[in-house]
Amino acid sequence: MEQLLLALVSMAAGVGACVLYFWGTNKILDGIFPARGENAGRNILRANSIRPWLFLGPAIALLTLYLIYPVINSVILSFYGPSGKSYVGTANYSWLISDAGFRESLRNNLLWLFVVPAASTFFGLIAAALTDRISWGNIAKSLIFMPMAISFVGASVIWKFVYDIRGENIEQIGLLNAIVVALGGEPQAWITLPFWNNFFLMVILIWIQTGFAMVILSAALRGIPEETVEAAVLDGANPLQIFMKIKVPQIWGTIAVVWTTITILVLKVFDIVLAMTNGQWGSQVLANYMFDWMFRGLDFGRSATIAIVIMVMVIPIMIWNIREARKDV
Repeated sequence: MEQLLLALVSMAAGVGACVLYFWGTNKILDGIFPARGENAGRNILRANSIRPWLFLGPAIALLTLYLIYPVINSVILSFYGPSGKSYVGTANYSWLISDAGFRESLRNNLLWLFVVPAASTFFGLIAAALTDRISWGNIAKSLIFMPMAISFVGASVIWKFVYDIRGENIEQIGLLNAIVVALGGEPQAWITLPFWNNFFLMVILIWIQTGFAMVILSAALRGIPEETVEAAVLDGANPLQIFMKIKVPQIWGTIAVVWTTITILVLKVFDIVLAMTNGQWGSQVLANYMFDWMFRGLDFGRSATIAIVIMVMVIPIMIWNIREARKDV
Protein backbone atom coordinates (compact mmCIF):
# COMPACT_ATOMS: atom_id res chain seq x y z
CA MET A 1 0.00 0.00 0.00
CA GLU A 2 2.85 2.36 0.83
CA GLN A 3 4.54 1.63 -2.51
CA LEU A 4 1.28 2.33 -4.39
CA LEU A 5 0.84 5.59 -2.50
CA LEU A 6 4.45 6.56 -3.23
CA ALA A 7 3.95 5.79 -6.93
CA LEU A 8 0.78 7.90 -7.08
CA VAL A 9 2.47 10.80 -5.29
CA SER A 10 5.46 10.58 -7.64
CA MET A 11 3.19 10.61 -10.71
CA ALA A 12 1.22 13.56 -9.37
CA ALA A 13 4.42 15.43 -8.54
CA GLY A 14 5.84 14.77 -12.01
CA VAL A 15 2.70 15.93 -13.80
CA GLY A 16 2.42 18.94 -11.48
CA ALA A 17 6.05 19.90 -12.12
CA CYS A 18 5.48 19.75 -15.90
CA VAL A 19 2.34 21.90 -15.67
CA LEU A 20 4.12 24.38 -13.41
CA TYR A 21 7.13 24.56 -15.74
CA PHE A 22 5.12 25.22 -18.90
CA TRP A 23 2.75 27.65 -17.20
CA GLY A 24 5.58 29.53 -15.50
CA THR A 25 7.87 29.77 -18.54
CA ASN A 26 5.00 30.94 -20.76
CA LYS A 27 4.04 33.51 -18.14
CA ILE A 28 7.62 34.82 -18.00
CA LEU A 29 7.86 34.88 -21.80
CA ASP A 30 4.61 36.83 -22.12
CA GLY A 31 5.92 39.25 -19.50
CA ILE A 32 9.16 39.85 -21.42
CA PHE A 33 7.34 40.26 -24.76
CA PRO A 34 3.92 41.73 -23.90
CA ALA A 35 1.27 41.52 -26.61
CA ARG A 36 0.31 45.16 -26.24
CA GLY A 37 1.65 48.59 -27.03
CA GLU A 38 3.27 49.84 -30.20
CA ASN A 39 5.60 46.84 -30.46
CA ALA A 40 2.83 44.26 -29.90
CA GLY A 41 3.16 42.66 -33.33
CA ARG A 42 6.95 42.33 -33.10
CA ASN A 43 6.71 40.99 -29.54
CA ILE A 44 4.19 38.32 -30.54
CA LEU A 45 6.49 37.14 -33.35
CA ARG A 46 9.48 37.00 -31.00
CA ALA A 47 7.51 35.16 -28.32
CA ASN A 48 6.17 32.64 -30.83
CA SER A 49 9.68 31.98 -32.15
CA ILE A 50 10.95 31.27 -28.62
CA ARG A 51 7.91 29.37 -27.30
CA PRO A 52 8.65 26.03 -29.07
CA TRP A 53 12.06 25.95 -27.37
CA LEU A 54 10.33 26.11 -24.00
CA PHE A 55 8.65 22.81 -24.83
CA LEU A 56 11.82 21.30 -26.33
CA GLY A 57 14.06 22.55 -23.53
CA PRO A 58 13.53 19.71 -21.02
CA ALA A 59 13.92 17.06 -23.74
CA ILE A 60 17.12 18.67 -25.04
CA ALA A 61 18.49 18.92 -21.50
CA LEU A 62 17.76 15.24 -20.80
CA LEU A 63 19.17 14.23 -24.19
CA THR A 64 22.35 16.11 -23.42
CA LEU A 65 22.58 14.61 -19.94
CA TYR A 66 21.88 10.99 -20.87
CA LEU A 67 23.28 10.73 -24.42
CA ILE A 68 25.71 13.47 -25.41
CA TYR A 69 27.58 13.69 -22.10
CA PRO A 70 28.13 9.89 -21.83
CA VAL A 71 29.51 9.80 -25.38
CA ILE A 72 31.98 12.62 -24.70
CA ASN A 73 32.94 11.10 -21.35
CA SER A 74 33.48 7.66 -22.94
CA VAL A 75 35.76 9.12 -25.59
CA ILE A 76 37.80 10.88 -22.88
CA LEU A 77 37.95 7.75 -20.69
CA SER A 78 39.25 5.67 -23.60
CA PHE A 79 42.53 7.62 -23.34
CA TYR A 80 42.92 6.93 -19.62
CA GLY A 81 43.98 3.97 -17.53
CA PRO A 82 41.92 1.57 -15.38
CA SER A 83 41.07 4.16 -12.73
CA GLY A 84 40.13 6.80 -15.30
CA LYS A 85 42.69 9.21 -13.84
CA SER A 86 46.04 8.39 -15.45
CA TYR A 87 46.42 9.44 -19.09
CA VAL A 88 47.72 6.59 -21.29
CA GLY A 89 47.19 8.04 -24.77
CA THR A 90 46.29 5.44 -27.41
CA ALA A 91 47.49 2.48 -25.31
CA ASN A 92 43.93 1.16 -24.92
CA TYR A 93 43.42 1.17 -28.68
CA SER A 94 46.75 -0.61 -29.20
CA TRP A 95 45.67 -3.22 -26.66
CA LEU A 96 42.34 -3.61 -28.44
CA ILE A 97 43.96 -4.42 -31.78
CA SER A 98 46.18 -7.14 -30.31
CA ASP A 99 43.68 -8.61 -27.81
CA ALA A 100 42.43 -12.13 -28.60
CA GLY A 101 39.24 -11.62 -26.57
CA PHE A 102 38.31 -8.56 -28.59
CA ARG A 103 38.91 -10.38 -31.88
CA GLU A 104 36.69 -13.24 -30.70
CA SER A 105 33.90 -10.90 -29.63
CA LEU A 106 34.15 -8.90 -32.87
CA ARG A 107 34.02 -12.08 -34.94
CA ASN A 108 30.99 -13.34 -33.04
CA ASN A 109 29.26 -9.96 -33.34
CA LEU A 110 29.73 -10.02 -37.10
CA LEU A 111 28.25 -13.52 -37.15
CA TRP A 112 25.25 -12.28 -35.18
CA LEU A 113 24.91 -9.35 -37.60
CA PHE A 114 24.72 -11.67 -40.60
CA VAL A 115 22.26 -14.15 -39.10
CA VAL A 116 19.88 -12.48 -36.62
CA PRO A 117 18.57 -9.45 -38.60
CA ALA A 118 18.15 -11.51 -41.77
CA ALA A 119 16.43 -14.42 -40.01
CA SER A 120 14.18 -12.22 -37.87
CA THR A 121 13.11 -10.12 -40.85
CA PHE A 122 12.55 -13.20 -43.04
CA PHE A 123 10.46 -15.06 -40.48
CA GLY A 124 8.60 -11.87 -39.59
CA LEU A 125 7.75 -11.28 -43.25
CA ILE A 126 6.57 -14.86 -43.74
CA ALA A 127 4.48 -14.69 -40.56
CA ALA A 128 2.97 -11.35 -41.61
CA ALA A 129 2.03 -12.72 -45.03
CA LEU A 130 0.57 -15.99 -43.76
CA THR A 131 -1.36 -14.64 -40.77
CA ASP A 132 -3.19 -12.16 -43.00
CA ARG A 133 -4.56 -15.07 -45.04
CA ILE A 134 -6.12 -17.15 -42.25
CA SER A 135 -9.25 -16.56 -40.16
CA TRP A 136 -7.42 -16.90 -36.83
CA GLY A 137 -4.56 -14.68 -37.97
CA ASN A 138 -4.91 -12.21 -35.09
CA ILE A 139 -4.55 -15.01 -32.55
CA ALA A 140 -1.48 -16.30 -34.37
CA LYS A 141 0.01 -12.79 -34.42
CA SER A 142 -0.58 -12.45 -30.68
CA LEU A 143 1.27 -15.71 -30.01
CA ILE A 144 4.19 -14.77 -32.27
CA PHE A 145 4.41 -11.28 -30.77
CA MET A 146 4.20 -12.52 -27.17
CA PRO A 147 7.99 -13.09 -26.74
CA MET A 148 8.47 -9.33 -27.25
CA ALA A 149 6.90 -8.85 -23.80
CA ILE A 150 9.63 -10.98 -22.19
CA SER A 151 12.94 -9.48 -21.14
CA PHE A 152 16.11 -10.88 -22.69
CA VAL A 153 17.12 -12.40 -19.35
CA GLY A 154 13.67 -13.96 -18.94
CA ALA A 155 13.84 -15.40 -22.45
CA SER A 156 17.31 -16.76 -21.69
CA VAL A 157 15.98 -18.58 -18.62
CA ILE A 158 13.23 -20.13 -20.74
CA TRP A 159 15.69 -21.31 -23.38
CA LYS A 160 18.07 -22.65 -20.74
CA PHE A 161 15.42 -25.25 -20.07
CA VAL A 162 15.24 -25.99 -23.80
CA TYR A 163 19.02 -26.59 -23.95
CA ASP A 164 19.25 -28.22 -20.51
CA ILE A 165 21.25 -31.45 -20.12
CA ARG A 166 21.19 -34.03 -17.35
CA GLY A 167 23.62 -36.84 -16.64
CA GLU A 168 23.69 -40.22 -18.38
CA ASN A 169 20.78 -42.60 -17.78
CA ILE A 170 18.75 -39.70 -16.37
CA GLU A 171 15.56 -38.49 -18.00
CA GLN A 172 16.28 -35.35 -20.00
CA ILE A 173 14.00 -32.43 -19.16
CA GLY A 174 15.59 -30.13 -21.76
CA LEU A 175 13.30 -30.09 -24.81
CA LEU A 176 16.09 -30.36 -27.37
CA ASN A 177 17.90 -33.19 -25.61
CA ALA A 178 14.61 -34.99 -24.95
CA ILE A 179 13.95 -35.00 -28.69
CA VAL A 180 17.51 -36.13 -29.46
CA VAL A 181 17.31 -38.99 -26.95
CA ALA A 182 13.87 -40.02 -28.23
CA LEU A 183 15.37 -40.31 -31.71
CA GLY A 184 18.19 -42.50 -30.40
CA GLY A 185 20.91 -39.85 -30.13
CA GLU A 186 23.14 -38.74 -27.28
CA PRO A 187 22.32 -35.64 -25.22
CA GLN A 188 24.62 -32.67 -25.73
CA ALA A 189 25.60 -29.63 -23.67
CA TRP A 190 24.51 -27.41 -26.53
CA ILE A 191 25.59 -24.04 -25.20
CA THR A 192 29.14 -25.28 -24.51
CA LEU A 193 29.82 -26.31 -28.11
CA PRO A 194 32.28 -23.73 -29.54
CA PHE A 195 31.09 -21.84 -32.62
CA TRP A 196 27.73 -23.66 -32.76
CA ASN A 197 26.67 -22.29 -29.39
CA ASN A 198 26.54 -18.84 -31.02
CA PHE A 199 23.70 -20.06 -33.22
CA PHE A 200 21.86 -21.53 -30.24
CA LEU A 201 22.06 -18.12 -28.56
CA MET A 202 20.97 -16.36 -31.75
CA VAL A 203 17.80 -18.45 -31.82
CA ILE A 204 16.68 -16.70 -28.63
CA LEU A 205 16.95 -13.21 -30.13
CA ILE A 206 15.35 -14.36 -33.40
CA TRP A 207 12.47 -15.83 -31.38
CA ILE A 208 11.98 -12.46 -29.67
CA GLN A 209 12.44 -10.14 -32.64
CA THR A 210 10.35 -12.09 -35.17
CA GLY A 211 7.21 -10.70 -33.52
CA PHE A 212 8.50 -7.13 -33.87
CA ALA A 213 9.30 -7.64 -37.55
CA MET A 214 5.93 -9.31 -38.15
CA VAL A 215 3.89 -6.41 -36.69
CA ILE A 216 5.72 -3.72 -38.68
CA LEU A 217 5.71 -5.67 -41.93
CA SER A 218 2.08 -6.72 -41.53
CA ALA A 219 1.09 -3.05 -41.35
CA ALA A 220 3.18 -2.36 -44.46
CA LEU A 221 1.55 -5.24 -46.37
CA ARG A 222 -1.91 -3.96 -45.51
CA GLY A 223 -0.93 -0.58 -46.91
CA ILE A 224 -0.30 -1.97 -50.39
CA PRO A 225 -2.95 -0.70 -52.86
CA GLU A 226 -5.39 -3.45 -53.81
CA GLU A 227 -5.32 -2.27 -57.43
CA THR A 228 -1.79 -3.53 -57.96
CA VAL A 229 -2.65 -6.96 -56.57
CA GLU A 230 -5.84 -7.19 -58.63
CA ALA A 231 -3.94 -6.22 -61.77
CA ALA A 232 -1.39 -8.98 -61.10
CA VAL A 233 -4.21 -11.53 -60.62
CA LEU A 234 -5.78 -10.50 -63.93
CA ASP A 235 -2.39 -10.95 -65.60
CA GLY A 236 -2.33 -14.55 -64.36
CA ALA A 237 0.24 -14.23 -61.54
CA ASN A 238 0.15 -16.95 -58.88
CA PRO A 239 0.22 -16.12 -55.12
CA LEU A 240 3.99 -16.64 -54.86
CA GLN A 241 4.66 -14.33 -57.82
CA ILE A 242 2.32 -11.71 -56.38
CA PHE A 243 4.13 -11.86 -53.06
CA MET A 244 7.69 -11.79 -54.43
CA LYS A 245 7.25 -9.45 -57.40
CA ILE A 246 4.39 -7.18 -56.35
CA LYS A 247 4.21 -6.97 -52.56
CA VAL A 248 7.85 -7.26 -51.47
CA PRO A 249 9.16 -4.51 -53.81
CA GLN A 250 6.48 -2.11 -52.53
CA ILE A 251 7.44 -2.61 -48.88
CA TRP A 252 11.19 -2.86 -49.44
CA GLY A 253 11.79 0.40 -47.57
CA THR A 254 9.97 -0.95 -44.50
CA ILE A 255 11.90 -4.23 -44.72
CA ALA A 256 15.17 -2.28 -44.77
CA VAL A 257 14.16 -0.21 -41.73
CA VAL A 258 13.16 -3.33 -39.77
CA TRP A 259 16.42 -5.04 -40.72
CA THR A 260 18.57 -2.09 -39.65
CA THR A 261 16.63 -1.63 -36.40
CA ILE A 262 17.31 -5.24 -35.43
CA THR A 263 20.93 -4.82 -36.56
CA ILE A 264 21.43 -1.97 -34.10
CA LEU A 265 19.87 -4.09 -31.36
CA VAL A 266 22.25 -6.97 -32.16
CA LEU A 267 25.27 -4.71 -31.76
CA LYS A 268 24.12 -3.81 -28.25
CA VAL A 269 22.94 -7.23 -27.05
CA PHE A 270 24.67 -8.70 -24.04
CA ASP A 271 21.86 -9.89 -21.75
CA ILE A 272 21.42 -13.20 -23.57
CA VAL A 273 25.13 -13.98 -23.65
CA LEU A 274 25.56 -12.94 -20.02
CA ALA A 275 22.67 -15.10 -18.80
CA MET A 276 23.41 -18.15 -20.95
CA THR A 277 27.20 -18.50 -21.17
CA ASN A 278 28.77 -15.35 -19.69
CA GLY A 279 30.93 -15.24 -22.81
CA GLN A 280 32.48 -18.66 -22.17
CA TRP A 281 33.11 -21.42 -24.73
CA GLY A 282 33.85 -18.96 -27.54
CA SER A 283 30.54 -17.07 -27.32
CA GLN A 284 31.81 -13.64 -26.26
CA VAL A 285 30.31 -10.50 -27.89
CA LEU A 286 31.38 -6.87 -27.75
CA ALA A 287 28.76 -5.57 -25.31
CA ASN A 288 29.38 -8.39 -22.85
CA TYR A 289 33.14 -7.96 -23.22
CA MET A 290 32.73 -4.26 -22.38
CA PHE A 291 30.60 -5.23 -19.36
CA ASP A 292 33.29 -7.68 -18.19
CA TRP A 293 36.07 -5.09 -18.31
CA MET A 294 33.90 -2.47 -16.63
CA PHE A 295 32.46 -4.43 -13.71
CA ARG A 296 34.80 -7.42 -13.36
CA GLY A 297 38.10 -6.08 -14.63
CA LEU A 298 37.36 -2.64 -13.13
CA ASP A 299 39.12 -1.03 -16.08
CA PHE A 300 37.23 2.08 -17.14
CA GLY A 301 39.65 2.86 -19.97
CA ARG A 302 39.40 -0.46 -21.79
CA SER A 303 35.64 -0.76 -21.32
CA ALA A 304 35.20 2.77 -22.71
CA THR A 305 37.38 1.85 -25.70
CA ILE A 306 35.15 -1.14 -26.49
CA ALA A 307 32.10 1.11 -26.09
CA ILE A 308 33.56 3.49 -28.68
CA VAL A 309 33.98 0.60 -31.13
CA ILE A 310 30.31 -0.36 -30.66
CA MET A 311 29.25 3.26 -31.18
CA VAL A 312 31.33 3.57 -34.35
CA MET A 313 29.67 0.43 -35.72
CA VAL A 314 26.16 1.67 -34.85
CA ILE A 315 26.41 5.24 -36.22
CA PRO A 316 26.55 4.43 -39.98
CA ILE A 317 23.60 2.06 -39.64
CA MET A 318 21.58 4.69 -37.75
CA ILE A 319 22.32 7.34 -40.38
CA TRP A 320 21.28 5.02 -43.19
CA ASN A 321 18.16 4.00 -41.25
CA ILE A 322 17.11 7.63 -40.74
CA ARG A 323 17.63 8.43 -44.43
CA GLU A 324 15.56 5.44 -45.51
CA ALA A 325 12.79 6.39 -43.08
CA ARG A 326 12.70 9.93 -44.47
CA LYS A 327 12.30 8.63 -48.02
CA ASP A 328 8.97 7.09 -47.07
CA VAL A 329 7.65 10.32 -45.54
